[in-house]
Amino acid sequence: TDTTMRDAQQSLMATRMRTLDMERIAPAVAAYGKDLFSLEMWGGATFDVAYRFLKENPWERLATLRESIPNILMQMLLRGANAVGYKSYPDNVVRKFIKEAADAGIDVFRVFDSLNWIDGMAVAMDEVQNQGKIVEATMCYTGDILDDTRDKYSLKYYVDKAKALEKHGAHIIAIKDMSSLLKPMAAHKLIKALKNEVSVPIHLHTHDTSGNGGATLMMAAMAGVDIVDAAFDSMAGLTSQPPLNSTVAALEHTERATGMDIDGLQQISTYWSGIRPIYSDFESELKAGTAEIYKYEIPGGQYSNLRPQVASFGLEHKFQDVKEMYVKVN
Repeated sequence: TDTTMRDAQQSLMATRMRTLDMERIAPAVAAYGKDLFSLEMWGGATFDVAYRFLKENPWERLATLRESIPNILMQMLLRGANAVGYKSYPDNVVRKFIKEAADAGIDVFRVFDSLNWIDGMAVAMDEVQNQGKIVEATMCYTGDILDDTRDKYSLKYYVDKAKALEKHGAHIIAIKDMSSLLKPMAAHKLIKALKNEVSVPIHLHTHDTSGNGGATLMMAAMAGVDIVDAAFDSMAGLTSQPPLNSTVAALEHTERATGMDIDGLQQISTYWSGIRPIYSDFESELKAGTAEIYKYEIPGGQYSNLRPQVASFGLEHKFQDVKEMYVKVN
């Protein structure tokens, strides 16, 4: 799954990428990305940012990309009972939103609850099923399953949660490692266990804040993971996802080879490398991966999203104080 048009740009540049820049590369994505499982290009923060900051219509973005890329599954991130907002909405609102999104072109709904509360995901999962779309039920990963002294979020916790989600009708189980906490050996252990305990495909989502994202994908691949999230190389790394082109290349001539066109993928990555500087003002000051993420366990997107949002409300003079507080906490 390519995340460039949603989580990659959300994590790196506070979701400020315009539809125009996506539309220009869409035909190439349709051609050279034809073997992708899906394209994550909607949901999450893209909905409110389109209205608040870009003065765009997110529904028009979905329609535009759906028309230009008819051959790849379109995927969105749905916050369970929060839909694409920041509070719990009535059930009928969640159901109506999912119906509209399904009709507009979304094929895969990654449904999650930040506390892994299945009751908070139930209505959304049920409605996705009603619409005949793919339910990708999600477990948010935290802690460290390799650390026996931390027993709250153990391997058993995730296996039990996956079984419950499968029983609830999930077509796919997603592991959502939003803080880049899933270490390579932990990924191998977790994927192996899930493949032995549940019968639906496993989809791994991680970030590269620790610098170990690529290794995590490799170990997951060796453990039998079905789908992984990655972003085109020039939009990968740091708080974004691990690099797609590099992952495809690393798996060539192995039993997990993807068969994707390396040269075609590079053309898309080259396009994004020319686009990314346009949004440099929205990027954080993080220049390298950091192992401290394992200690403080704070998602990278919180910092990269903070600065432009503070600035948008005319509070630039307050940002230095907030930044110093953030650094002190870290």
